[in-house]
Amino acid sequence: MPRRLVEKLRSFMPGNGKKKARHYQRQEIPRDQHNVSRSMISEPAKKVLHRLNKAGYEAYLVGGGVRDILLGGKPKDFDIATNATPEEVHDLFRNSRLIGRRFRIVHVVFGREVIEVTTFRGNARDAEDDVADDEHRTSEHGLLLRDNVYGNQEEDALRRDFTINALYYCIRDFSIIDFADGVEDLKNHQIRLIGDPETRYREDPVRMLRAIRFAAKLGFEIEPETEAPIRELAPLLSHIPPARLFDEVLKLFSAGHGEATYNLLQQYNLLEPLFPETARAIEAGEPDELILQALRNTDARIAQGKSVTPYFLFAAMLWPALQVEWRRRQDNGDPVQPALHGAIGKVIGRQVQATSIPKRFSGPMKEIWEMQMRLPRRQGKRAFATLTHPRFRAAYDFLLVRESAGEIEPGLGQWWTEFQRVDERGQERMLSQLGSATAPRKRRRKRSPVKRPPQS
Repeated sequence: MPRRLVEKLRSFMPGNGKKKARHYQRQEIPRDQHNVSRSMISEPAKKVLHRLNKAGYEAYLVGGGVRDILLGGKPKDFDIATNATPEEVHDLFRNSRLIGRRFRIVHVVFGREVIEVTTFRGNARDAEDDVADDEHRTSEHGLLLRDNVYGNQEEDALRRDFTINALYYCIRDFSIIDFADGVEDLKNHQIRLIGDPETRYREDPVRMLRAIRFAAKLGFEIEPETEAPIRELAPLLSHIPPARLFDEVLKLFSAGHGEATYNLLQQYNLLEPLFPETARAIEAGEPDELILQALRNTDARIAQGKSVTPYFLFAAMLWPALQVEWRRRQDNGDPVQPALHGAIGKVIGRQVQATSIPKRFSGPMKEIWEMQMRLPRRQGKRAFATLTHPRFRAAYDFLLVRESAGEIEPGLGQWWTEFQRVDERGQERMLSQLGSATAPRKRRRKRSPVKRPPQS
């Protein structure tokens, strides 16, 4: 793709990187050399861009929206970057709200669509000492704790994580501004961090998960220098708050590329920080086919426009860990049912130390697991009671996954499928047949010989 160079920028590398800094050049791509059109941008996003520009501010569509359109896709949301401060943006839009602690941003709300507006970010290390101390703080591991320094468009671009996200669309002249060879990396199908990878991962270890997510979503390769530190730095994710990691897990597995994402997490040793008990169970030989089958089903549902419940995902991801703990308790002499309840509490208790699980999800997850013992028990009125359970459908789907994964013999899932389909008379017939087929035959007791009184 031909490109016109406007001006050469300084090299950029966050932190004190050991490798030689890469030199970036600002590239401006005119409208006739790219495929981004105003018709592909939502009306609310265009309203925000035009109002900011009319008020005298710079404003650009940025990041994933530009990236996805360039790749021929349809963006799910649109983000905007501007030189206006959050307070100035908030004053322009009555339908907006200020959010964020580490870095304040503005959400402009148009019904169900939310346009996220961020102020250009700067590099606190280049700021005056008193500003840097107050607005830029890191932990002993290099993790950014506070980062509220504003800057210009160039600084904002080079502060972003990946080159393919440092792309800006200008609605005034319809050009694309590329600061870090992002368009070239799109053409080469690769994920590349801006700056020194180790430093950037230490600043925010979640960037390792984002690299995985983009690689799985786009089908891209992770560029060698970008992937090199991941396995070594994976344990840094333990310093991320569990609530944030819960949100990241949902992003990883709810985007329609769950199976590919899982395989990449395994490849780069990133499953263990997210699901430590599951990773240990698999390493010890517990099969993970149920996880893979559940993720395949989830990907198919998302492709069909259907919803995915977080508690079902977590029930599948933690199933290998539950099996190990359940067996251990039974081997120690616990009866089956108490062993299951104890295992559930133990596995969830350990998991929430890595990723939080809100109670609105952990409760249904427990019920899915517990109902795996109820589903085989169908005699009498049990089948009707199970069928009316509020978590029956999710437990039934989980049963089908277990059968597809080869964990249990097929047949029970088909029975429940048929039981839901037939009318009440058909259900009674199925239960009658079930009873005659499964009820153990009673052994006939031998009659004692009748003793007759002796004849006189």
